[in-house]
Amino acid sequence: MNYTELNLNEKIQQGLSEAGYVTCTPVQEQVLKASLDGSDLYVQSQTGTGKTAAFLVTIMQEILTERANGTDGKKNALILVPTRELAVQVEEEAKKLGKHTALRFASFYGGVGYEKQVSDLKKGVDIIIGTPGRIIDLTEGKQMDLSGVGYLAIDEADRMFDMGFYPDLRKLIHFLPKNEGDKKGRQTMLFSATLNSYVKNLAWEYTREAKEITIEAQNITVDEIDQELIHVSSEDKMRLLLGIFRKENPESVIIFCDTKKMCEIISKRLEINGIKNEYIIGDLPQSKRLKIMDSFKAGKVTCLVATDVAARGIDVNDLAMVVNYDLPTEAENYVHRIGRTARAGKSGKAYTFCSERDVYSLAPIERYIEKQIPSRVAVEEDFSEDKSRDVYIRLDSEEKHGGRWGERDSRRGEKSGGRRRDRSGRNGRGERHSRREQDEKDFKSFKGDKSKATVRRASDEEIARLSGMSSDERLKYFKEKYAKSSSVAPAGGAMQKGRNTRGKGRSGKSRETNGFSKKTGSAPKKLGLIARLKSLIGRGK
Repeated sequence: MNYTELNLNEKIQQGLSEAGYVTCTPVQEQVLKASLDGSDLYVQSQTGTGKTAAFLVTIMQEILTERANGTDGKKNALILVPTRELAVQVEEEAKKLGKHTALRFASFYGGVGYEKQVSDLKKGVDIIIGTPGRIIDLTEGKQMDLSGVGYLAIDEADRMFDMGFYPDLRKLIHFLPKNEGDKKGRQTMLFSATLNSYVKNLAWEYTREAKEITIEAQNITVDEIDQELIHVSSEDKMRLLLGIFRKENPESVIIFCDTKKMCEIISKRLEINGIKNEYIIGDLPQSKRLKIMDSFKAGKVTCLVATDVAARGIDVNDLAMVVNYDLPTEAENYVHRIGRTARAGKSGKAYTFCSERDVYSLAPIERYIEKQIPSRVAVEEDFSEDKSRDVYIRLDSEEKHGGRWGERDSRRGEKSGGRRRDRSGRNGRGERHSRREQDEKDFKSFKGDKSKATVRRASDEEIARLSGMSSDERLKYFKEKYAKSSSVAPAGGAMQKGRNTRGKGRSGKSRETNGFSKKTGSAPKKLGLIARLKSLIGRGK
């Protein structure tokens, strides 16, 4: 269906035409057909399907219709998103589609000052776009009034839960108009890529008699993206990445890492090897993050290193390649990552590096996408020389604080297996780090460990054997292969030891028995204070 076939306001049609919107995507067609009568919606749709335009056009159309009819010209809209980057992206899209409507749009998120945002609110905002944390802050501070919200859209609801926003979303309910009896306080549209109990519960709390729309993923991870999983040891990942750059010379690429520190390390190692790039993490100032993203979208920066959370909101239609330097700990993130290369029906290339530490995340991913990712083992021809191999990478955070805690953290990671959870909580205001984000994995992965135990090369026999294995068989194979070189004492051991010492003294021995068994009776009973005084008095006599 074309947009011209829909009965939309002519000013919206003009904005759609200038923005290049001609044919509706499946989610746009179904949302517009179902929502323009004011019905609540629950929409399950993958990222990159055009759902942003779907709820923006719906909201703008209904606001303009009500104002034209004079029924209720005071209603405004609230759009909630999980990250500041996505808030900026939605605001830009809204201004593009609604440039002829005279509607006012503004985004509200943490990490920046309040002055401009408060100033925008004083001028009046028809469509408010923001992250839950900053919206709550402004509302509780009486700078923002949500009592007039007639339209609510919650985008990427599943990511909200992953980032810890569920309590904030439930808190926001109390600030919004309520649906009481036959009186409908607001229209609510909830969008999510995945369906889980939290999303269902949120839909039940926010919506009333919602229409459910499910857009099939259309095998985006199978048919449109050329996927290749390469088994490689941790220490050889950088050499493999450089080899891919040498062979492919991609026009644009995003490299995904699991942690903020690893993003910075990979970025600086690429620079040493002559590859210009930028990295984007949650700790960067908002102005710098926006500048980097704008440069990447404009093609001024062709290589970007990012975490899953920081990359939310990067919408590039012509992304040539995605590299999963680390396998994501959540299977859904694999689809989010590689799906960035297949926007607007285009094909893409996705490389995934699977080391002895990543292999445990492989089986859940393949079960989730219901497909075995084509795989092979890296051979010597795949590698290129790494000039950063023996170079110590100094982090920006070390320079800022004048210390070398990054190195200490790395060494600690080497002893403990390299997995520590990030407990930093909120990143500024209005955004949370993923609770699964961890410290960098192992110092060996970026400094290089030349021990014979970790340097492994694949034989032709091994390559042939792995190519015919299922994911579970490969998991078992790598467990056995790397058992000796990557064996680490289980983290639960220390915890268990701590549990066993409950009710005991610092020595770990029972207070009641003083370290001896009651049955043996081999330890004399300790005297109390009064008994000791009596004993001393008796000796004095």
